[in-house]
Amino acid sequence: MSDTEKTREFIRKRYGEIAEGADGCGCAPGCCCGRAPVDTAKAAEALGYTKDDLDGVAEHANLGLGCGNPVALAALREGETVVDLGSGGGFDCFLAAERVGETGRVIGVDMTPEMVSLARANAVKGGYANVEFRLGEIEHLPVADASADAVISNCVINLAADKQQVFFEAFRVLRPGGRLSVSDVVATAELPEDIKKDLAMTAGCVAGAIYVEDIRRMLEKAGFTGIRMAPKDNSREILSSWAFGDRVEDCVAAYLIEAVKPDAGCCGCGCGGC
Repeated sequence: MSDTEKTREFIRKRYGEIAEGADGCGCAPGCCCGRAPVDTAKAAEALGYTKDDLDGVAEHANLGLGCGNPVALAALREGETVVDLGSGGGFDCFLAAERVGETGRVIGVDMTPEMVSLARANAVKGGYANVEFRLGEIEHLPVADASADAVISNCVINLAADKQQVFFEAFRVLRPGGRLSVSDVVATAELPEDIKKDLAMTAGCVAGAIYVEDIRRMLEKAGFTGIRMAPKDNSREILSSWAFGDRVEDCVAAYLIEAVKPDAGCCGCGCGGC
């Protein structure tokens, strides 16, 4: 088995354990480090979710994962189709479902069978008829070409071995004029070698982070325009709460990333007015 496959299997196993325990670890790895599980509601509020968001979702959908609120960033509208990369327990999918309404559709994709099972169970409990969850890798999305109005993701792309391929796939499934809205961890300084080689740090959304300008180049290579990237105001607070003990907030940051798939005749500025 290659090193890439070993890493992928480690991540899949780790998040499978989270799904089966619904214990709120992963990208907020309190219990992974021998500490008590995180307060998922408090963690979500720090990421930008409201009390209404938290009250309206199915039990165990919010696992305390993520580094932002891509649903709010995406400015979803009634009737739109949304694809969530790395959908976990379904939290962001259910919030997106409320925004796109009965005429809209949300597709969650996750590579961990236990997460897909958990999300499907949560969808049944919550009565979300316009949401479905598919097992698959975000580098190879089980989604048709040009079928989505928005692609969202919350602290998952950093886990992918081939991030360029993820952006190619996001571009493929978006309709012309569709938008990408992502919360993710990016590198702001060179990561120490011991962190890069630490599988727990990889599964914890740190070791796989790449420089923000590398992300920009990947987005441009995939064909995206109107690229906007900015750190969250409370990035250091979010990352320091992950309790790695290595001051990871000095070399990585939580970023909000937006991009647009150009429409026919669009100038490429990303303003949406062409």
